[in-house]
Amino acid sequence: MPAEDSIWRRSWYPVAFLKDLQPDRPSAFTLLAEDLVLWYDSKVGRWRAFADVCPHRLVPLSQGRINGQGELECPYHGWCFNGEGRCTAIPQADPGASIDTRRSQCRPYATAEAQGLLFVFSGDPAEAAAVPLPLVPVLEENPSAWTVQDSFRDLPYDALTLLENVLDVSHVPFTHHATVGKRETAGPVALELTASGAAGFSGLWREGPRRGSLGSQTTEFTGPGLMIHDLTTKAGARFQTVVYATPIRRGACRLFVRLPFFFGSPWPGRLLKLRPEWLQHLGNHVVLEDDQLFLHWQERVLEERLLEAQGGGTALARACYLATRSDIYVSALHDWVELVGGGPFPGAPLPERLNELPLLERFDTHPRHCHSCLSADRRLAVLRLGSVPAAALALVAAAWWGPTAAGAAAMALALVATGAWLQAGRWRQALRFGSPLPPRNRS
Repeated sequence: MPAEDSIWRRSWYPVAFLKDLQPDRPSAFTLLAEDLVLWYDSKVGRWRAFADVCPHRLVPLSQGRINGQGELECPYHGWCFNGEGRCTAIPQADPGASIDTRRSQCRPYATAEAQGLLFVFSGDPAEAAAVPLPLVPVLEENPSAWTVQDSFRDLPYDALTLLENVLDVSHVPFTHHATVGKRETAGPVALELTASGAAGFSGLWREGPRRGSLGSQTTEFTGPGLMIHDLTTKAGARFQTVVYATPIRRGACRLFVRLPFFFGSPWPGRLLKLRPEWLQHLGNHVVLEDDQLFLHWQERVLEERLLEAQGGGTALARACYLATRSDIYVSALHDWVELVGGGPFPGAPLPERLNELPLLERFDTHPRHCHSCLSADRRLAVLRLGSVPAAALALVAAAWWGPTAAGAAAMALALVATGAWLQAGRWRQALRFGSPLPPRNRS
């Protein structure tokens, strides 16, 4: 576990998009290896976060409910807790019995809601007000001017591995070939650091992606877990890639990705919004899985090399051969980690390496927690169920009417219903598992 005075223990982290939380029931989340229960306090109209353990018999409160009084109720013996964590009811207590208010209290965490996200403060709630939220500046300054696409996913590697990956702009043409990159656009990547310190660092890529055809790109890293790439095109449009890396436990993190677009005209944004969010999320999964398999493996090799590295220079430079300026941001990240005293889980080993199947699992790492994808999955299940009798009835009607216009229409309906059954099945499968063959390796 990180030291109590480390930056990791004194920071705000996003834990969920507000639209994906259910106000009528508690939900669980793990932050820095500590289990939390998130629940909506309707008495004051705000989300709360407690340690996910009842002080009575230590069961998870996230398995409980919000009772009729709008309080959090333990599933084991019905103890109830208000928004401050104070126990308000013990059904087993004798009338007038003295209750130790300190020992019956839940541990509360400071929470804040901003820019559509629920943030939790990892340290002492009394210190939370003095620490600014890690917000996206353009969404504070003029939110209505931007079209934003959002997604998230629980990833099987560390928050620092995620940050290394998204800071490394040079991997996009190769790793993400045929998704968001093209190999033929690869070339020298001359990154520059423009500032660095205990708060993070900033950088500039003067040429920018695709050999300068788009425009220059700046990068801002704000410790411990926010990165923003900002690209202004030669045509005047502006695109950002915003990544939050929230550490769950050693070897696991939750990625929040926000893609703000500014076009100058409302029409491109309106066209983007025509695509259902759940289909956008399926596309995001494909991009993430471009490198998910090998990043899970890579961080274990890096851990071994860092332990073995001897000699002068930084540990990363001794473990890896950093031959070009394309690695400047990754080096700066490791320099920052050393400057602030280490990562979020010092001394904790990585868990055993997973095989391919769990690394490609999608449902528990996203759709189960996503309102849009979970709703789509239920609708697809209904469509798939209803398309079977529809196809059967249409085939019977086609046979009855024979080679007539009505028979042809019935046969067409049967084909449409069969196609709907097949496509709904493909989409439901895609909500559950990714493909082991990334697009870059397909012929």
